[in-house]
Amino acid sequence: MKASACPAMTHSTVRGRIQYTHDRYGVNGREWFTITVAPDRSQTIRAMCEMDDIGLLRDVTYSVGPSFQARDCSSRLSMRDSFQGSSWFWFHDNEVECEGLMANGGRFSQRVTLSQPTPVFACHPLYCDGWHAAAYDHGSAEKSQLLRDCTNSSMPLDGSAAPSVGVVEKKLEYVGREEVEVPAGRFIADRYRIHPMRRENPEWTPLDFWVRPPEVLFVKLRWDMIEMTYELAELEGDFGILGVETAKSQRHR
Repeated sequence: MKASACPAMTHSTVRGRIQYTHDRYGVNGREWFTITVAPDRSQTIRAMCEMDDIGLLRDVTYSVGPSFQARDCSSRLSMRDSFQGSSWFWFHDNEVECEGLMANGGRFSQRVTLSQPTPVFACHPLYCDGWHAAAYDHGSAEKSQLLRDCTNSSMPLDGSAAPSVGVVEKKLEYVGREEVEVPAGRFIADRYRIHPMRRENPEWTPLDFWVRPPEVLFVKLRWDMIEMTYELAELEGDFGILGVETAKSQRHR
C-alpha cells in the first residue's frame, strides 16, 4: 500500500541576527532569532543573546497572541559560563505566574496580580523590545501614552539578573515614519520612543526604536545613555500569514 504524504505544515518562518554596537568599543554583542507565525497570527520567537562585555548568554522562547498579547515564556541566563537562573512565565487574565530556579536562591514561585493584562512583557531579546510598538494606540489623540502594569523578566537595564517577574510603568511615544538603513538593508519603519518611568532609576533617559509595519519587524534601537546601537544585520524568511513578502537574505558577518 502506498503511504500517504504528510500534510504540509502551515506556519511561516523568519530568521535573523541583530548586532550590538558600542560607540567607542565597536561590536560587543549579537542576537540570533527565529520566529514562527501560526495561521491564527500568533508568533513564537526563539532568541539567543550574547553580550561580550559582561559575558552574558541568554536563551529565550516567548509566545504572543495575534495582537501581541503575552502568552508564555521561558528564559535561561548564564554569566561568564556560570548558570544564574532559569524561569518559566505564564500570562492569564490579570496575573503573571513564574516558576524558577536561581543559582543562589534555589526554587521559587511567583504569582503577581495586575490591574489589567500586561501590555508589554520585556524578556530582554532586542527583537522583543520592538514588540512594544504593538501596545501603542494609534487611534488615540495622545502622542505619548502611559503604559501601566508593564512586566519584565529582569529589572537591570541589561537583563543581567536571574529571571523573575518585575513590574514597571513606561511612557510610549510615536515619533513618525522614517527610512532607516541598517546592515540588513533599507526599511520604511515606524519610530517610537520609550520614556522610562522608574522612580528608582531617575537617571534613565529615553530610548528610540524602529520597527517595520505591519509585522512589527525589529529594525533598530538606539539608547544614548549607554552609547549603544542595536541593528538588524541579517534577515531571511517569510512572514507569510501576515501578508509580508519574503525578505531577501542578507549576510554581513
